[in-house]
Amino acid sequence: MTVRADNRQVLYFEDLSVGDCWVSCARTVTEADVVNFARLTGDFNPLHVDSEYARQTPFGRPIAHGLLGLSFMAGLASTAPAVSTVALLRIIQWKFLQPIFFGDTIRVETKVVDKQPSGRRRGRVLWHQRVINQHGQVVQEGKLETLVMGQFSPPRQPR
Repeated sequence: MTVRADNRQVLYFEDLSVGDCWVSCARTVTEADVVNFARLTGDFNPLHVDSEYARQTPFGRPIAHGLLGLSFMAGLASTAPAVSTVALLRIIQWKFLQPIFFGDTIRVETKVVDKQPSGRRRGRVLWHQRVINQHGQVVQEGKLETLVMGQFSPPRQPR
């Protein structure tokens, strides 16, 4: 089953099936994104923020931080699919396969790999996610596990 990115219906554990796939909307990575990420994290490695330095690298130009790509994956995938997520439990594996350049437009493909009930009102979901650029190249990919609420879970009471 493929669900388009504009489908905003929130899905619960019971709604997910192994093999379900989604594709997110696309986002263009800008120089401002990279500079803001550098400011936020303190990572001013010249590979990301110095065009003259980056020209001397194998990439020939500045590239986005790998963790910025991972962060974009989290944001883009949060609505494709929109899931009643309780928590990110773990990143099982993540590979940085190709650089993300300023001006690249990326999207995320998400697939349910496995799901297991965890208690009466929620379950663990294993996802395979791929960050793909405008050329169809997979630039990052990996597996993550989240805890997802069941449809009939009562709302949490404030403490």
